[in-house]
Amino acid sequence: MDTNLDDIKHIRSMMERSSKFLSLSGMSGISAGTFALIGALIGHLIMSGQFTFTNSLLYDFIILAVLVLICAGGSGLYFCMRKAQKNGSKLWMPVTIQILKDFSVPMCIGGLFCIVLIFQHAIRMVAPSMLIFYGLALIAAGSRTYRDIKVLGACEIILGLLAGIFVYNGLLFWTLGFGVLHIVYGILIYYKYDMKSVKNG
Repeated sequence: MDTNLDDIKHIRSMMERSSKFLSLSGMSGISAGTFALIGALIGHLIMSGQFTFTNSLLYDFIILAVLVLICAGGSGLYFCMRKAQKNGSKLWMPVTIQILKDFSVPMCIGGLFCIVLIFQHAIRMVAPSMLIFYGLALIAAGSRTYRDIKVLGACEIILGLLAGIFVYNGLLFWTLGFGVLHIVYGILIYYKYDMKSVKNG
């Protein structure tokens, strides 16, 4: 009887791994949040005139956003690859490609919309838009990974809406959404899933 139960659990685990992206690491969220906080600090220095890349506020923030995105994305990929190796699974599977597609559509549309806002000189609406479209992207991708991702997405959207109301506090809401929320989410994911996989291993 115990053997049959073990077989069923094993089959269920294999089916889940093939249909869901379970290599998402809590450390990815923590590292992304940390880079976002560093970026927010540099953003504050730029706005207060204490630091600049190009002597242009707009170009400084574009460069900063790209650097934060590269660092956060690179570190996230590294921790996901490390978790996949520990679990003896592949990182790049059909479900991985699909989750990237689900995530990329709202993100690309959001990025284009932010460019439109910049050209229309509605720069104060860029931070709210980034949070809202990022939240939509997380919800779109959430069905193919941990359901906690959808909760994070909903929180990002709420923060984005608040940032749209309190437009002069965009950097604060950006810091909360991309920095603090990511770190809190990363810690929860780490203790909820990563620690469990280590114990099972």
